[in-house]
Order: sequence, then structure tokens, then C-alpha cells
Amino acid sequence: MTERQPAPPGPGPEAMRQAVAGYVQEIHRAYVDQAATFSPGVRGRMPLITAGRLTVVAAAARNLHLLATAETLGPLRGPEVAITAEYDGIAWELRFFDPVVLPELGLLDERESPAFEEVKRALGVGTVLYHVVAQPGAGLSGHQATHVGTGLANGHSAAARDFETIRSRVRGREALVDELAGATIAGLPHAQALLARAISPYDEGVREACEASGSGGPDPEAIRKALLTAVGGRTQWMPAGSHS
Repeated sequence: MTERQPAPPGPGPEAMRQAVAGYVQEIHRAYVDQAATFSPGVRGRMPLITAGRLTVVAAAARNLHLLATAETLGPLRGPEVAITAEYDGIAWELRFFDPVVLPELGLLDERESPAFEEVKRALGVGTVLYHVVAQPGAGLSGHQATHVGTGLANGHSAAARDFETIRSRVRGREALVDELAGATIAGLPHAQALLARAISPYDEGVREACEASGSGGPDPEAIRKALLTAVGGRTQWMPAGSHS
């Protein structure tokens, strides 16, 4: 009878950390390279480029969460590990947390879906510039990281252009639009909903987008699109009662 051979061991902690570090590096490389195709004004409003030094957290629960924040997490303690890196103007410190380092991560229920808000609370992070979930192994490929980074850059640039358009069409409420843009970058959906209603209090589409609530709160993209539509969309627009 042939003896069953044990399964080969998976990658060790150091190899896994290096794989995650390479994945994050590729996300940021793709982001910067895609941003280079935009105008200087748009690049100047893209959060990863303007944030200064970032903290990127790799939090291992049932899923591997990668989130970037402008907040600091304080000095390393005990078994915590960090890797510093930079690429073309973006500098970051990558911090690693698992249930050994942060026991709260081991208590999260991710059987149905990733626990985005719960991970943020466990880390004590209030604002994020991005928060994605990666699967160790195939999910940490360079191809997937490029896709994520390019998508982030396109999303951030679209938001910058939309807020610029909205701001130009709501005279007297420009400061509210600036606050809305800041709340969007910070990942504060409920604040975004309140500000959008203040900017356009009588538009039904804005009201519906702000009152719709999923597991993580109102959808920021839906709010932005509804507000953009309320002020005339991306086409040339003139206030009611004006003429050429």
C-alpha cells in the first residue's frame, strides 16, 4: 500500500509578507502610471498622490484586507512588522496584522462577505483612501494588482472631475462641495450623504441616493452621480433663466 505523502507546506510568514509587499507596490505603480495620463489639475486632486506618506495595512482575517490611510498607527509593538517603500512620489509604510497581533481580527465573521467596517473598527482607523480585499495566492498576482491600481486611479480621477463640475455650478455652496470631496476621500459615506443633501436639498434623485443604505452605509458613487445629475451632468449647462 502506497503511503500518502503529506501536503507541501505553504509559504512561510516572511514569504507571505514579501508577496503582499510586492502586490501593494504594483497597485501603487499602476496608480501612478495611470495618473500620469491625466491633466496636472486632476493629478493634483488624486488622494494617493497628494496624501504625503501613507500607512497601508495588511489585515488578515478570513480575507486579506489591504487598506491605505493617511492616519498614523503609532510605533511598532511586540510582534508587529512593517515594511517601508516608495514609488515615484508615493511613500508608504506597510503594516501587518493578523489574529496573533490583533486578536479582534480572529473574531470577525466573514463567512458571507468581507467585514470592511469591522476591520476598520478593529484597527481603530476612521478614514481610508482605499480598502480592497485580496485572496492569498492567485489573488496576489501582479496582473490583479495592476488591475486594482488602474481602477483606483480611474475612480479617483473621475471623482475629482465630477466635484470640479459640481463646484462650478453651485454658487455660494462651494465650501460644501469641498467638504464633500474631503469626506469622499476619507471614506465617510454618512457625512457625504448629509453634505449632498445640503448642496441639493430639493432634488429627489439626491434624496434617494442619500437615503439608500447598504451594509456599509450610503453608496458614495451613487451620491456623487446623483448630485452631478442634479446640477446638469457633465454636459455644458446653464442655470435656469439664463440665456446665451
